[in-house]
Amino acid sequence: MADLHLGHDHDHGHGHSHDEPLTEPPPDVALRVKALESLLVEKGLADTGAIDAIVDAYETKVGPRNGTAVVVKAWTDPAYREWLLKDSTRAIASMGYIPEQGEQMRVLENTGDTHNLVVCTLCSCYPWAVLGLPPVWYKSAPYRSQAVADPRGVLQQFGTELPEDVEVRVWDSTSEMRYLVLPQRPAGTDGWTDEQLAELVTRNSMIGVEKAQTPELAR
Repeated sequence: MADLHLGHDHDHGHGHSHDEPLTEPPPDVALRVKALESLLVEKGLADTGAIDAIVDAYETKVGPRNGTAVVVKAWTDPAYREWLLKDSTRAIASMGYIPEQGEQMRVLENTGDTHNLVVCTLCSCYPWAVLGLPPVWYKSAPYRSQAVADPRGVLQQFGTELPEDVEVRVWDSTSEMRYLVLPQRPAGTDGWTDEQLAELVTRNSMIGVEKAQTPELAR
């Protein structure tokens, strides 16, 4: 079962098949950036490997670090978790993570009965303050349509298999409201330090396409 929570009116007719992979040719702006990058590399002013490493670090490490801190605090501090779920924007701001555009935040808790998945069907609204740069696939038309039409199929593409009795809720981000998934804390992590727990939290688990890593995978 999938439940879509819409944040704005829009048309899902993107003019492509819903079974496309979650990649697509970069849009015009991305092509211009790529052309500029190629020119800089050609003139010896930049190194492709170095650029890729910086972008990857910001997307997968530096960017999601704030969100990871929020998740770990929610896992280890019951009072904070309760506040976070009740008043997400203020609870997150208390840690110094304040959206620059004034948008509101809502944290969605995954449980044994419910799994949350975040998308922006209209464009690419994303919780920059806690997750940094959005991944390319999040902005792609295939993901934006498939997440609504076939959320379980999308999860499977990321290797996430859920029991049939788990409800999948799809949340549609807007310019006024952004979402952050609070993944379930993996079993077998009692007594772990914040640093150890942080290793289990990934950007994808805070978007909802994956679960938090298990202790076995994190080692």
